[in-house]
Amino acid sequence: MPWYIYLLTFIAGAFAANAVPHLVQGMSGNRFQTPFASPSGVGESSALVNVLWGAANVAIAGALLHFILPPEFPPPPSLCIAGGIGALISAIFMALHFGKVRNAGPRP
Repeated sequence: MPWYIYLLTFIAGAFAANAVPHLVQGMSGNRFQTPFASPSGVGESSALVNVLWGAANVAIAGALLHFILPPEFPPPPSLCIAGGIGALISAIFMALHFGKVRNAGPRP
C-alpha cells in the first residue's frame, strides 16, 4: 500500500480525536477553545460553535476514510494502527495544550 494512504489514515485519526472534546463540550452547553476564538486556541467559543466544529471534524475524518480505505473489510491492521496513532498523538497534544490553557487562571 502506498505511504500516503498511511499518512491520510493518520490524519483522519487526528481529526476524529479532535471531534470528541468539541462535540462533548458543545452538547453539554459548555464554552470551549476553538480555532475561531480570540486568541485562537486559547479563547473560548460558544457551545454551538463547538458542536459545528466537532461535526466538521467528524465529516473530514469520515470523508478521508471513505476515499482512502481499501474496499475489503475490515481494513488491514496496519491502517488501523496508523489511524490509532494519529488519534493518540492528537489526544496527547490536546491534553497538554488545553491543560495549560485551562489551568493558566482566569482570562478576561
